[in-house]
Amino acid sequence: MQTAIEHSEQKLGFRVAMQMPDGDCEIVERDDVVVHLFQDHARNHSPMGIHIFTPDLEALYAEFQERSARLSQRIMRKPWGNRDLRVNDEFGNEIKFTEPMPQSEL
Repeated sequence: MQTAIEHSEQKLGFRVAMQMPDGDCEIVERDDVVVHLFQDHARNHSPMGIHIFTPDLEALYAEFQERSARLSQRIMRKPWGNRDLRVNDEFGNEIKFTEPMPQSEL
């Protein structure tokens, strides 16, 4: 759990909002995004992915580079118009950050 919290804070800029006394559940926040982290004691769960929309992908990308986040995909425009960037943690979990296509381009 400590590794996940450190990654969330140091690499992605989240802050701890709540810690459960037994240490197997933590909540981290950044801007309007809240992520619940759970300890997998059985170690039988697959890595997961989440998708977060953001209005300024360039600034986020620059911040993640400065924080030495593990980028699994640089900013790319997708065929449907959105721009995406992806980061992974030490456990194989992936967060995809997406900047929606401007209304003027729809």
